[in-house]
Amino acid sequence: MRAVVWHGKRDVRVDKVPDPRIEQPNDIIIKVTSSGICGSDLHLYEVLAPFMTEGDILGHEPMGIVVEVGSAITHLRRGDRVVIPFNISCGHCWMCGRGLMTQCETTQVRSEEKGAALFGYTRLYGRVPGGQAEYLRVPQAQFGPIKVPEGTTDDRFVYLSDVLPTAWQAVEYADVPPGGTIVVLGLGPIGDMACRVAVHRGYRVICVDVVPERMARARANRFEVVDFEAHDDVAGWLRDLTDGRGPDAVIDAVGMEAHGAPAGKLAQTAAGLLPDALAQKLIEKSGVDRLAALQLAIDTVRRGGTISISGVYGGTADPLPMMVLFDKQIQLRMGQANVKRWVDDIMPLLTGDGDPLGVESFATHRVPLANAPAAYEAFQAKRDGTLKVLLKP
Repeated sequence: MRAVVWHGKRDVRVDKVPDPRIEQPNDIIIKVTSSGICGSDLHLYEVLAPFMTEGDILGHEPMGIVVEVGSAITHLRRGDRVVIPFNISCGHCWMCGRGLMTQCETTQVRSEEKGAALFGYTRLYGRVPGGQAEYLRVPQAQFGPIKVPEGTTDDRFVYLSDVLPTAWQAVEYADVPPGGTIVVLGLGPIGDMACRVAVHRGYRVICVDVVPERMARARANRFEVVDFEAHDDVAGWLRDLTDGRGPDAVIDAVGMEAHGAPAGKLAQTAAGLLPDALAQKLIEKSGVDRLAALQLAIDTVRRGGTISISGVYGGTADPLPMMVLFDKQIQLRMGQANVKRWVDDIMPLLTGDGDPLGVESFATHRVPLANAPAAYEAFQAKRDGTLKVLLKP
């Protein structure tokens, strides 16, 4: 089969690789029909390259058609249409029972002291082959796959793999009071969707970004938009917009790639020049994150408010231990999205009348799998209005 394969920093290719096969009784194989490129994939494209292995298959936002089932799978059959959550969880362990599927004790990558295994996301999370491919082996299929109805486009459901539950959890964790105000930092895919979810819930939404095309898209959706580069004191401006006290909550949907942090950018670049063993230690044990967004969130939020972090951080001494806080999902509130926890809340918005979250028009680019390298490059450079890419095997 063909798959998007990592070969080095900023070097992804579409290669021929062996077809996946059933390895455990609770596996299934799907033929992928759509697979998103996530902002987190850009971390693998550049910042987290030292944790990658040449030949890794990328991608963690797939959906498709079941073509083979393991002997233990009784609730799915060939021909079923399914979305695959990015985290791999069992559904029956102590953590899963508490809605913390990202900490699944069955798939935790204990050798790296990390939470649940993820599709297509470095050795830190298990080196599980990803879904930017023609076919995908899905472990723990007794729980993970989300069966969706026929008769609609993939765009209606594919974001259940990551974007929708991540944005939903970000808003849920923000704990905004009824009729309250929330500021969303960053208008990438997660920030954009978080704004839509927050508006749907009736909150006042103010969003902050620097990319003209993304801000224009937000204005077209009638969000209040603040251009980060147009104000010397963005936090002060946001407080002025909220009766001088600041918003009830701030979502940091930016993470380690924040603008306006040259020292962090220098550290990231330096890490990329080191041999992998040294770079891994620098990234894990030193502060190489760019914390401008988090610092802005802390400065902006009102006293007694909430900061919800959905943007990924990687360092340990930033001076906050962000990797530990993020991976273990410790409050402020933060962490990888517990996908299956939120599916029942989200599904009625996808199967009912209308399209309240605008999922049908959310993607900016739909391209053949063969065009993945160019799509990665454009997304990383924020070029050609690239916000959300769906690959079509």
